[in-house]
Amino acid sequence: MADKKVIIIGAAGRDFHNFNVYFRDNDKYEVVAFTATQIPDIYGRKYPPELSGPLYPDGIPIYSEEDISDLIKKHNIDMVVFAYSDLPYSYVMGRSAIVNAAGADFVLMGPDSTMLKSTKPVIAVCAVRTGCGKSQVSRKLFEILRKKGFRVASIRHPMPYDKDLVMQTLQRFASYDDLDRYNCTIEEREEYEPYIDMGGVIFSGVDYEKILRSAEKDADVIIWDGGNNDFSFIKPDLLITIADPHRAGHEVLYYPGEVNFRSADVIIINKVNTAERSDIDIIYKNIKELNPNARVIEGKSAIIAENEEMITGKRVLVIEDGPTVTHGGMKYGAGTVAAKRHNAKEIVDPRTYAVGSIVDTFKKFTHLTNILPAMGYGKKQIKELEQTINNTDCDVVVSGTPIDISRVLKPDKPVVRIRYSVAEETAEELKQIVDDFIK
Repeated sequence: MADKKVIIIGAAGRDFHNFNVYFRDNDKYEVVAFTATQIPDIYGRKYPPELSGPLYPDGIPIYSEEDISDLIKKHNIDMVVFAYSDLPYSYVMGRSAIVNAAGADFVLMGPDSTMLKSTKPVIAVCAVRTGCGKSQVSRKLFEILRKKGFRVASIRHPMPYDKDLVMQTLQRFASYDDLDRYNCTIEEREEYEPYIDMGGVIFSGVDYEKILRSAEKDADVIIWDGGNNDFSFIKPDLLITIADPHRAGHEVLYYPGEVNFRSADVIIINKVNTAERSDIDIIYKNIKELNPNARVIEGKSAIIAENEEMITGKRVLVIEDGPTVTHGGMKYGAGTVAAKRHNAKEIVDPRTYAVGSIVDTFKKFTHLTNILPAMGYGKKQIKELEQTINNTDCDVVVSGTPIDISRVLKPDKPVVRIRYSVAEETAEELKQIVDDFIK
């Protein structure tokens, strides 16, 4: 008999990872269930036997987090492990209150219990919030290291949104065919496509022990391309944390973003070229108090519009990176910056044109007004996004998502794609960090 009965609450990411590395073969615990939130259509399935190990021959059920109190009482649960991220402390402790009121312990697992150790040097790029600019920094590091002659593999925070979790155990993305083979959602494509465009390789999936060992065969250096402001699944030799002055102060208000902020070897205050100096100074103040030994870079982002003349004087629909403006809490992104910079006549409010789950997204994230988040967690939602775009009364679509949206849907209007990357002066500072790391 196990000493403790456990439920892991998450969002198809860290919850599965914590189970795999700590609980799967640990007979002191019985993991009775997972619960899921944030991501549509995760609950109602099972974490499959093929991934659960010999202690769980029937797999493990995944329920809605809304049922957590009843599940604790029904199964006499001793411990609930909280395992998802990018959340204000009030939310986290609210979940703790629900769990404690039902009688169970509320647990947050830390790096020593959950980080894997690599045989290769590891640079982890994490952040204090979703949408700070981790991926553009990760890709620039990839480029710098490769130009120095190193073989590099990036490993991405999990996004196993397809129903077949076994198929997603270990995913290696090196071509557009790989994106189709794994039925990638728009959110997944936003992270993987830019690596493919630069001739790179990026790994993701469910079982990060297998993923890491496979990546080590390809690489001299591993980059952890973090997601959802989680801390790294792999023990880093260098931790770079991105902070966002457009959300100054969030670095000490969100979990586990503050973990990354306090732990960082390097802190990049990103997007300083579009931020107020007073907001940048707030982050400096928090660095001085919480992590005074960190090396600090003021990062600049370059935003480039393809066919920028198509924006000028036009009524535009702006599409933004989904996670950044939904649970990341941003009211705008690169698409909005580009639309204003190139003198769009009007940025059209898409809410009255929304259909299906896109309507629900606007109801849930009420701060969204004149932007359309690139939601696409499945074929049905991608179709609803397409219909919303085609319903909208505008001249041009300004796409601030990192992918070419025409690969996954068919807009009936011309699309201006917005690309964003690390500005040249910031790239030079990153080169110096890489040189120091190599030494």
